[in-house]
Amino acid sequence: MAPFYDSGVCYDSGARYDDVSPPASRKTRMAKPKLNLDQLTYEQKLTQATEIKTKMTGNANFPTPVPTLASYTTLITTATTKHAEWTDAQQVAKIKTVERQNAFAALDAASTQLAGYVEAASGGDAAKIESAGMSVRSDRTPPQVPGQVLNLVLTAGDFPGTLDVAFDPAAGAKSYEVQTSPDPMTESSWVFKQSLAKSSGTIPGLTSGSKVWARVRAVGAAGAGPYSDPAVKVVP
Repeated sequence: MAPFYDSGVCYDSGARYDDVSPPASRKTRMAKPKLNLDQLTYEQKLTQATEIKTKMTGNANFPTPVPTLASYTTLITTATTKHAEWTDAQQVAKIKTVERQNAFAALDAASTQLAGYVEAASGGDAAKIESAGMSVRSDRTPPQVPGQVLNLVLTAGDFPGTLDVAFDPAAGAKSYEVQTSPDPMTESSWVFKQSLAKSSGTIPGLTSGSKVWARVRAVGAAGAGPYSDPAVKVVP
């Protein structure tokens, strides 16, 4: 490449005419349109499309748009119409939802009133009540004391000084009481340790290396059931 006249190379410097390269040309980055369609609401998309159509109409920079502005305008009109129909339908749906709720509230009130009349007029005769198309309430079953907790298992806890406890759920149980005992176990050595809301949990605050016994009973609305068979485990 030949030296440029302003390259700083002198006539008698010894440089050949092809020793100096021309300045590197900079590449111009091609700009690209940005629409962000996945981040726009339907209303924002309509606003954007209308702006595009307006700015491109008669724009000498874009003489033959694809699609044509005529077809693009038709698409804008169709989307605008369908969005307006959807908005109207949503409003109608809200009104209809309230109307349905009110209608069923009135029907429920009337059904309850009729049930009161049938109860009084039937004199508590089940056959007469059923003849009115209504079911007869069953006698309320009193709550039962939960049965014995079964299949109690103790395993090493995730942390030192803890044991995990698991057992079968007991019918009618609202909570479970856990008792522990040091070894050797006696009837008087049991102490309350904690309550559990479900049929598994972790017993904390135990002495690592000690042998610990545990038992569990279910507690329900009618009282506490019998304790499970005890289980034993060495605390990690």
